[in-house]
Amino acid sequence: MGIGFLDRWRARHAHHPGGIPPQPDEPTMADLLAECGLLRELADDSGVRLDDGVTSLTQLDQLLPRWRDDPEVSEWLGNDAGLYLGTVLRRRVPGTVWRLDEHDRPLVVLPGGRELDVTAIGHSWAVEGSPQLAAAYLAATDG
Repeated sequence: MGIGFLDRWRARHAHHPGGIPPQPDEPTMADLLAECGLLRELADDSGVRLDDGVTSLTQLDQLLPRWRDDPEVSEWLGNDAGLYLGTVLRRRVPGTVWRLDEHDRPLVVLPGGRELDVTAIGHSWAVEGSPQLAAAYLAATDG
């Protein structure tokens, strides 16, 4: 799937006393998932400042999708876009947390218990342009 944060985390904790915990604690996971390196590079090159706010999602939606010419870039960018959407939700909607499903796929859990597969949303955005990231945020927050 192209999300290597968990492998990197496990490698850093390979010599942890008592063995490797099954997954990082939620705040550590949130920090790792917020990295979104490829998306941040694309945004920076395009003059978009990713400040973990809804406005930055709108600005990403307005970028010309030149990455669609390269399926590998689209794959990674889709992951990053979804993780960034999840990061914005977690930082802007109190009570929102990350969790990993049984396949180590990151999900956002909203305060009411609703789970979002944000990487699936990000992939759809990167490949098809829909749903727009800002619209996905509004739908998730009923805003």
